[in-house]
Amino acid sequence: MTGEPLIEIRKGSVTRGKRRILDHVDITVRRGEIVTLVGPNGAGKSTLIKIALGLERLDSGEVLRAAKLKIGYQPQKLSLDQALPLSVRRFLTLTEQHSTVRLEQILAEVGVPHLMESSVHVLSGGEWQRIMLARAVLRQPDLLVLDEPTQNVDTAGAVEIYQIIARLRAAIGCGVLMVSHDLNVVMAATDQVYCLNSHICCSGHPADVSRDAEFQRLFGPTAAHTLAIYPHSHDHVHAPDGSVTHDCGHDHSHDGHHHAH
Repeated sequence: MTGEPLIEIRKGSVTRGKRRILDHVDITVRRGEIVTLVGPNGAGKSTLIKIALGLERLDSGEVLRAAKLKIGYQPQKLSLDQALPLSVRRFLTLTEQHSTVRLEQILAEVGVPHLMESSVHVLSGGEWQRIMLARAVLRQPDLLVLDEPTQNVDTAGAVEIYQIIARLRAAIGCGVLMVSHDLNVVMAATDQVYCLNSHICCSGHPADVSRDAEFQRLFGPTAAHTLAIYPHSHDHVHAPDGSVTHDCGHDHSHDGHHHAH
């Protein structure tokens, strides 16, 4: 079950010059919940992420954070000097030290246990996103903030990454705030969607949002028909060894997500 609010933005507004970037935005992320921001380019998604991280301030409105909130962040881009030799192990320990056992555990959790000594410069798009995700969760955060965690990854790879995010959320017991462009996949891999276009156009359960007229106006009427491709259900947990344990206590599988193979 989802728990207490980790972060709340209330009536958040930001203006740059004469342009209103965010207009009276309300958003809440609770522990155990995956919340996804979708919206066109320039809709204010990155600004909202920076507000959540405390990197930018609201002009008006308020941000409420849980006490001693620990945030893990996966940025959209990270520039690394190509001339600098950098292994995955070194990259994961640049800002703080972690034991080899912990590093092995986290790499197994994101599905790339074999990459510890690989150079970060030779990783594929999907491998790099998994390493970035590993870096974000190493600190056992309360809140995981992911800015387009499936960038440069094909659809099958994106599905896998969203499944990993759901597993990590369950394992750590964190909340997740995510920005995504993968409409068809992410809508099936999230609990709550906020559609942003400087203001919140619509929000709620993915199946409801996909039927909203404003959502269909922004993304096209066909957007709604591509959503139910990937089932999203919390009734079982995948262990790193591939075994599956069923949690019959609370099955949150939702209406509108048909199992399609």
